[in-house]
Amino acid sequence: MWLLFAILSSVFAALTSILAKVGIEGVNSNLATAIRTAVVLIMAWGMVFLTNAQRGLSEISTKSWIFLILSGLATGASWLCYYKALQIGEASKVVPIDKLSVVITLVLAFIFLHEQVTPKSIVGCILIGAGTLFLVM
Repeated sequence: MWLLFAILSSVFAALTSILAKVGIEGVNSNLATAIRTAVVLIMAWGMVFLTNAQRGLSEISTKSWIFLILSGLATGASWLCYYKALQIGEASKVVPIDKLSVVITLVLAFIFLHEQVTPKSIVGCILIGAGTLFLVM
């Protein structure tokens, strides 16, 4: 089931880039990010209440709160930078560079989460990095 959700995530991320590039025309990138974030916020809380997940709020540990807040700050910074780059650059160049986050995530997972470094992951990182450079040149 995770694979289906991962594929859907990829499709929706692609749609996000194209729809954002069209929608951001003539709009301040920070304002566009705020509008997008408001929509995401409403949608996310809608799903929380639809699935009755709000009961879990009191069970969240302090550590989880801290890391979820930090993750939210990183997401916000990422979105602000992404929309600015998308506003002034070509989507076909901005999006591949943004996807270098895959390589950065793998490296950080190896360092901080102590996930296993495998020949497959090393080759994958090299190919993604090389592919990104190839696309933006």
